Amino acid sequence: MSELSALVVNLAACLQQRNWQLATAESCTGGLIAATCTDLAGSSVWFERGFVTYSNASKTELLGVDAALIEQYGAVSEEVARAMVKGAIANSSAQVAVAVTGIAGPAGGTVAKPVGTVWFGWATPAGVISERRRFDGERATIRLATVQYALQRLVALCTGEI
Repeated sequence: MSELSALVVNLAACLQQRNWQLATAESCTGGLIAATCTDLAGSSVWFERGFVTYSNASKTELLGVDAALIEQYGAVSEEVARAMVKGAIANSSAQVAVAVTGIAGPAGGTVAKPVGTVWFGWATPAGVISERRRFDGERATIRLATVQYALQRLVALCTGEI
């Protein structure tokens, strides 16, 4: 069993134990977190829905992210990641959500936000947390690292480790 598969199995068990469902709001991963979760048979019990909000307009239309927030801070920012995860909760029946927005490359990076920069947001009944990470490598490597980190933190949040 791959590390990602093992993470999903652990996440599924934890969510089901708490009778929680998960929603995802993804930009730079383009639905890979949702796909990884739904690779597990029976995931419809705990996976509620996924939002792929690659464009700024879709972040606003589907998740309710204020366009002025994107204009002021940029799509790859703590403020937008937090708004995305709150929007995923507000626009679903889920109790838990994860949001990712980042620059997977190879282009699009700046000095302030280099390629590999990813902002995460996680929401649970206890509240919302956010974190910035920077991953090295090619586009596929950055996206995979983002999926893995998002799932690791979801498991830790669900089990009360953090």
